[in-house]
Formats: sequence, structure tokens, C-alpha cells
Amino acid sequence: MDDGPPAGRDDAAVGARLKRTRQLFGLTQRELARRAGVTNGAISLIEQGRVSPSIASLKKILNGIPMSLAEFFTIELAAPEDVFFTAADLTEIAFEDRISFRMVGRRLTERALQMLHETYRPGADTGEAMLRHDGEEAGIVVRGRLLVTVGDQEQALGIGDAYYFRSQIPHRFRNPFNELCEVISANTPPSF
Repeated sequence: MDDGPPAGRDDAAVGARLKRTRQLFGLTQRELARRAGVTNGAISLIEQGRVSPSIASLKKILNGIPMSLAEFFTIELAAPEDVFFTAADLTEIAFEDRISFRMVGRRLTERALQMLHETYRPGADTGEAMLRHDGEEAGIVVRGRLLVTVGDQEQALGIGDAYYFRSQIPHRFRNPFNELCEVISANTPPSF
């Protein structure tokens, strides 16, 4: 593997880039080595910055992903986005005492979907002025009951019941019942 790196290349940076790329593709060192037809030790030494791979050697390793040299040196390797969230990580986005909308994630930019854990206390109501926005939404009641109005249709939903509709249709959510209601919902595009 030590047959001459290109002039000016930072071998530690190449090693770190290889490690991050391998991890992004969910490969172990052993799996990448097997796919590329090189030793596990060779991958390890490159990732540690202790060996300088030639262009040919690096290309052979990248074929195990598969990925071109151009992709390897231009792929965005920013810190990974959060994938898992504890209950405490959910972002509260409601402004009403009786309604809680807790969003999965911390941002909506560049997202096509918004997931919410909704809680409606007894007497909660999204308001007489019906909601309308672009997209679609769906939800499943996981606790209690919820009265859902969509256009001229209205239904009381219980545990396990669900809704799915185009969000341009005027809609409203109410909990006129004496028990707490929880809903897991999604809307696309994100609208809250």
C-alpha cells in the first residue's frame, strides 16, 4: 500500500475520511476488506493514518463500498444527524395549555416529514377556526379518545383508530371527553 501518495495529500485526513465513509455505509473494517480483496490490517492502518495508500490501492478499497475516487473526496462527511431521540429530546411546539405537540427532531429544514406526539387534555380544542395547510396528515390514537372533524365529516376515534386526509381540507381536533388523549401523527410537508 505504500507505493506513493499524491503530493500534498494529508494521509491522516484520508484515513479519517475512509473511516467515516465506511461507517456511513454501515461497513466494518473486516467487511470492507473482504469486499475490496485486501487485508483487514491494511484498512486499519490507512484509517489510523499510519499507511499512505496509492491512488490505485485507494480505488481498489473504494470499489468495495462501491464509490469512485471523486465521490470519496467530495462526499459530505459532516457529523451525522441525530437518528434516535429520547422522550426528553422531543421539541415542544404547541402554545396551548391543554394541547401538547412534541416534535421528533429539532429542525424542519430539508425535511419532507414531520412526526408529532400529540397530547390533548380534557376540553382541548384546536379552535373553531378550522386548520388548513398544504400536504397530507395521518395519525393513530394511542390513548383515550379524540373527536376529529375533516370537512363535513366528524368522528370520535378511540385507541387504535386512525385518520388520514389531505390537509387542504379544513380540519379540527377536540377532546370533549374526560380522559387524556394521545396521538402519534405525521404530516408532510412539515407544517408546524
